[in-house]
Amino acid sequence: MAENETLECITEHERILQEIESTDTACVGPTLRSIYDDQPNAHKRFMEKLDARIRNHDREIEKMCNFHHQGFVDAITELLKVRADAEKLMGQVTDTNRRLQEAGKEVTAQTEEVIRCRIQQRNMTTTVEKLQLCIPVLEMYSKLKEQLESKRYYAALNTMEQLEKVYIPRVSQYRFCQIMAENLPRLREEIKDISMSDLKDFLESIRKHSDKVGETAMRQAHQHRTFNSAVAKQASMGHCTKPVYSHSGQTHTRNELLNNSPWDEEEADEEILTAHDLVDFSPVYRCLHIYTVLGDRETFENYYRKQRKKQARLVLQPQANMHETVEGYRKYFNQIVGFFVVEDHILHATRGLVTRAFTDELWNMALSKIIAVLRTHSSYCTDPDLVLELKNLIVIFADTLQGYGFPVSRLFDLLFEVRDQYNETLLKKWALVFREIFELDNYSPIPVETEEEYKVVVSRFPFHDSELEKQDFPKKLPMSHSVPQIYTQVKEFIYASLKFSESLHRSSTEIDDMLRKSTNLLLTRTLSSCLQNLIKKPHIGLTELVQIIINTTHLEQACKYLEEFITNITNISPETVHTTRLYGLSTFKDARHAAEGEIYTKLNQKIDEFIQLADYEWGMAESDGRASGYLMDLINFLRSTFQVFTHLPGKVAQTACMSACKHLSTSLMQMLLDTELKQISMGAIQQFNLDVIQCELFASSEPVPGFQGDTLQLAFIDLRQLLDLFMVWDWSTYLADYGQPSSKYLRVNPATALALLEKMKDTSKKNNIFSQFRKNDRDKQKLIETVVRQLRSLVNGMSS
Repeated sequence: MAENETLECITEHERILQEIESTDTACVGPTLRSIYDDQPNAHKRFMEKLDARIRNHDREIEKMCNFHHQGFVDAITELLKVRADAEKLMGQVTDTNRRLQEAGKEVTAQTEEVIRCRIQQRNMTTTVEKLQLCIPVLEMYSKLKEQLESKRYYAALNTMEQLEKVYIPRVSQYRFCQIMAENLPRLREEIKDISMSDLKDFLESIRKHSDKVGETAMRQAHQHRTFNSAVAKQASMGHCTKPVYSHSGQTHTRNELLNNSPWDEEEADEEILTAHDLVDFSPVYRCLHIYTVLGDRETFENYYRKQRKKQARLVLQPQANMHETVEGYRKYFNQIVGFFVVEDHILHATRGLVTRAFTDELWNMALSKIIAVLRTHSSYCTDPDLVLELKNLIVIFADTLQGYGFPVSRLFDLLFEVRDQYNETLLKKWALVFREIFELDNYSPIPVETEEEYKVVVSRFPFHDSELEKQDFPKKLPMSHSVPQIYTQVKEFIYASLKFSESLHRSSTEIDDMLRKSTNLLLTRTLSSCLQNLIKKPHIGLTELVQIIINTTHLEQACKYLEEFITNITNISPETVHTTRLYGLSTFKDARHAAEGEIYTKLNQKIDEFIQLADYEWGMAESDGRASGYLMDLINFLRSTFQVFTHLPGKVAQTACMSACKHLSTSLMQMLLDTELKQISMGAIQQFNLDVIQCELFASSEPVPGFQGDTLQLAFIDLRQLLDLFMVWDWSTYLADYGQPSSKYLRVNPATALALLEKMKDTSKKNNIFSQFRKNDRDKQKLIETVVRQLRSLVNGMSS
């Protein structure tokens, strides 16, 4: 075993020595480390082996040196011999080199010059090549500067893009290019700022131009509507020349009234321009393109929309005094139309800067504000002409925006509210017209001297009377001047109402209904109120009231002609289902009834005035033998008054006459029974009887024809029976027949007889001091007391 291990160790040491001999010294470390990693004392044996190997090599080296020593000595000897020749050769070479250097100095100088020229040529070539690369960059940058100076910002942005992507990368190693590259973002920001400033200037400018843009658009819409309306009228109506009589006396045709427009006079003289002609939209396009190229389009869109919303709110704010003139409304509408015309142009000329949803949102917001503003300001309008012009402006405003695709149905709904306001202002205006007519009327029949005058009146009012036409001139028409004037004004009111109904896109049936309803309001409210107020005025006497009744009768008969008048305008037959009827008949009937009642009232008031003049001597012993003067004056007044009633309908005159007689009878009865009257003598009764006889004679004289028999005399029957009872002193008959239908004194109330008898009883007591010794007077006093007791029992029996 020990021998085998020794052999293996020797073999391993041989391998290591061979490896050390054949391996680079830098790699010996691992080999030597393996010696120490082996068996103990292995390195000693290796050192021994190494020493043996070294000694072996020394012996070989010594053998080799001994073998080559003689050749080395021979070589040294030969080298010493060559040394002298080498020194000689060195001297020759040095001399040759010197002479060569001297001879080549000029060549060297020329060669250096050639080299320098070659270097310059190469540098120049390089410079030219580099300049050829740099010059396009500089040219593009110069072009960029020119574009910025000339405000061609979109082209400048394209130039910047080419510089960045194409030119600058070719020469990016140069500092000037780096400076250029650093300046380009700053230039872009400057362009953004400048373009945004231009946009702000545009937005400010568009605020100033919106009025003109809107005016232009509305004028174009009006021209289009006028043309279509003219074509439609020529096709359907032909030439309409019905005259309208204005309050000022002028006449107009219907077409003239319906086609009046604030732009008619301007259209012939001014060429119509488009919105694009009035507004330079290039700042918007330029700014949009710039922001799009810069990748910041969304910021621009948001800014533009935000600013336009602010401007919309400003445009929608009306002036405080806008309602005072039509110019205020026109300017307001022009600004709004101009705003939305610009937005519509932007919508169609750009892609996505504004959207249909955005414009619809703006329009809905504006529409609500416009309607609220118009509701408020139109309510302040008191001039119907201004309201009518406002309506025309609203129609043109709606037509204009409808032409640009905006929904305007709510504006036409608003026009119905404005129509009510228009009707109210018309009613107020016509109320003043009617009052003026009534104040200027003389309330007497219209005198006509010639046939021409008669035709003028008949042309203005539909009056036909065959009996009157047969009479010779001069003659008088039964109505007063106010009748044809009222009739004409009602027709003019219908035309004025028709003006508003035009261009509302409504059917003839609806227009007919509007006209009839507004005319009904005029008749039933305005004219009726004016008539009622006229009748109640204190200065209107009985003669005027009679004439008013006659006037209302003729106006009532003319209502059917107003129906025909409206039918001719609208071409809607009155027999059509749901056609509104005119209420003029009831209006004039009510006015006539009010006038009749006022006649009755004024007659009674006049009778009361005469009654107040009565001055009876209630204690007189005997009557004067003739009627009182105040009563004769009253009867004469009644006679003359009832003669004026000949033109009234018979029933009215009869009712007035009967009412007057009843009131006179009642007033006389109240005079007898007045509580302040304490004593009445028989002489006073006799005088009072004479006055009542005159009243009966007046009643029997038939002051108003048409009464049957003694109907009018029955008004004084209560007085007659009472006075007969006291004049005849027929108390036995009265008391015996009381309560029987055949009683002679059926109309005498026991309370009335008792009150009058007690007044006479007081007189008897007063005279009893001087006649207490006369038997007849004592008997009469006892009779009176007896009758008084019986009458009181009758009165008490009635009350129980």
